[in-house]
Amino acid sequence: MMQAGAEVIAPTADAPAPVVRLPRRRGVELSLIVLAVLLSVYGYCAVGLARNGSVPPGAAGYGAGLGVLALLAHLTVRLRAPDADPLLLPIGVLLNGIGLVLIYRLDLETPGDRAAPTQLVWSALGVALFVFVVAALRDHRVLQRYAYVCVAAALVLLTLPIFFPAVNGARIWIRIAGFSIQPGEFAKVLLAVFFAAYLAANRTALAHAGRRIWFMQLPTGRVLGPVVAIWLLSVGVLVLERDLGTSLLFFGLFVVMLYVATGRIGWTAVGLLLASLGAVAVGRLEPHVHSRVEDWLHPFASIDAGEGPGQLAQSLFSFAAGGTSGTGLGLGHSVLIGFAVKSDFILATAGEELGLVGLSALFLLYGLLVERGYRAGLALRDPFGRLLAVGLASIWALQVFVIAGGVTGLIPLTGMAMPFLAQGGSSVVTNWAIVALLIRISNSARRQYDGKAAP
Repeated sequence: MMQAGAEVIAPTADAPAPVVRLPRRRGVELSLIVLAVLLSVYGYCAVGLARNGSVPPGAAGYGAGLGVLALLAHLTVRLRAPDADPLLLPIGVLLNGIGLVLIYRLDLETPGDRAAPTQLVWSALGVALFVFVVAALRDHRVLQRYAYVCVAAALVLLTLPIFFPAVNGARIWIRIAGFSIQPGEFAKVLLAVFFAAYLAANRTALAHAGRRIWFMQLPTGRVLGPVVAIWLLSVGVLVLERDLGTSLLFFGLFVVMLYVATGRIGWTAVGLLLASLGAVAVGRLEPHVHSRVEDWLHPFASIDAGEGPGQLAQSLFSFAAGGTSGTGLGLGHSVLIGFAVKSDFILATAGEELGLVGLSALFLLYGLLVERGYRAGLALRDPFGRLLAVGLASIWALQVFVIAGGVTGLIPLTGMAMPFLAQGGSSVVTNWAIVALLIRISNSARRQYDGKAAP
């Protein structure tokens, strides 16, 4: 089906088949970015009006800062990736802006622990990385040459937190002189690059069956062995660090990319089976994880014992209080959740103050991000780019499912950051890097569709 607004070059008698040139839609992207910034500023002002009856004094500075960052990112895309997907960047700007509004709203309840200014600085660093990736990476296929460099760097990043003290029961942070980063956030992108490169290079061998086990035709161990070993090493390190949320993310990423590379639906069934067995084993043997499973099974047990509601119970109360339309920005009580309200449980604040309508809008935005990533990958002819795009988009899909399921009581809670929304510098920088890579991939896909050479 031809897209609306596409220009068709008619063939002459000796000319090749007509070429359909897709519109670049950079003007649409700019309009959506302006709308995203205005909606974020409106939310910032709504919080001030609800809490103090006046527009916050920093509203103009907040709007200007977010607007400048968004405009800089847009100009980079316009100049260096003019054929890129027009929806990825505006959705990233809107989600980042909403996250800053929610964190600022919670800062009003915790004046001794203000996180919004720091989060804005991290957002600026994320946009700077976005600009660098879009401008410097002229062709995503260059990353395929550095597959083993990426996996080595990922394993180093995953191992480093073992040598630092645990924080809230997990060793996932590096803290030096008041500065902290979460290396696992960067490692997931590096592992996605490695998985995509290795599976693309060995896709022919993976397609040929090896030994048959039950209903599965497995590839030969020589082909599948190295990538399984790297995956086991990464997950093993994360288990030692008690970071089961990221372990689940890596496992899901591995299974999804293996399924895309082989086209065998049996991998999904095997992956679910192994994930279930691993979750049961770790949930019984690891005390930190076992306590979270018990909280999930009995979220109101602490209330029955006269100790007051725990974090999960408070989160469920927040969602219930929000109802369909929410209490309004600045008028909720999700701060009662406690220390993780700005990070792991920030979705509860959105649920209480924006209601089911607001939550549905957020999930639709995430769904659009994932869909545009898949679309860019499926439009490519090169297997590496296809696998990389699917892997990067799947990181968002898996992360949103794990976090949303945890804070709503659907699955046991795991400590992860909601993309763009939650407090966390490493998370927001990494998510901007993912947007940049998908921008570059979508640019190549659309240029390929237009019959142009890759940049």
